Amino acid sequence: MRMNKVALLIPHYNNFRGLVTSINSIDSSEFIDIVIVDDGSTREKIDEDVLIKAFKANGTIKFLYLQENKGIEHALNHGLDYILNNNYQFTARLDVGDVCVGKRFQIQHKFLEDNKNIKFIGANANAFDMEGNFLFRYNFPLKHSEIKKRIYLNAVFVHPTFMFDNEIIKTVGYYPTNYKSAEDFAFAMKVVKHFITENLEECLVNVEINPNGISLSKRNQQIRSRLKVIKDNFYFGYYPIYGLFRNIIICITPNKWIAALKKIKKRNDRLH
Repeated sequence: MRMNKVALLIPHYNNFRGLVTSINSIDSSEFIDIVIVDDGSTREKIDEDVLIKAFKANGTIKFLYLQENKGIEHALNHGLDYILNNNYQFTARLDVGDVCVGKRFQIQHKFLEDNKNIKFIGANANAFDMEGNFLFRYNFPLKHSEIKKRIYLNAVFVHPTFMFDNEIIKTVGYYPTNYKSAEDFAFAMKVVKHFITENLEECLVNVEINPNGISLSKRNQQIRSRLKVIKDNFYFGYYPIYGLFRNIIICITPNKWIAALKKIKKRNDRLH
């Protein structure tokens, strides 16, 4: 009989050191099993013994390997398949290099158990550069009434803070594979349309901002995919219309302008 109800899904590709950091960050008091899906790594391959020693919490690690690099959405779905087939009740997410804060999984799990009407939660998060310097704090809308509107404008969740009841998969399905670089946004959009969601106010994950990460190196592809998600879920209302035009403007704005504006915003956030 399985002891743990929560499975932590972590896709991995060519960043073993980051994976060790993430596993090390899980509090020893947590009760959680980990499902690691290697997406055809060609360097920094997984050393299972090192990770098993690094994992101090109460649970097990399952290693799954894809023979070739198929993309994060396929790795996520491969892991979800294992999780559902093994009857876990909840799935949590973490990305390689990101760090759990405190008893993150206990906090989220208890919230879902205490609020049966809510099937999906995220949390606020801190962003750090690869040298460990604090950059900014993600502050997301907390209640579903705001989330369902603002999802058309900007990110309302950060992917590595996801935890959800696996019951939702029967309705929304797996991660979509036709929205390249925006599979998390497309998945969250489906969930928000069918279930009550929330974000916890406290920061439960420290997110590593990698200059070679998907959000930066594939920015234009990501924005085009976000536009497609908005169009595929469009209705005539203020937020979808504004969100559509906002993302079109972002798509045609040079990357260096976007980076400069973000720096100004982050500087102002620190001052206030």
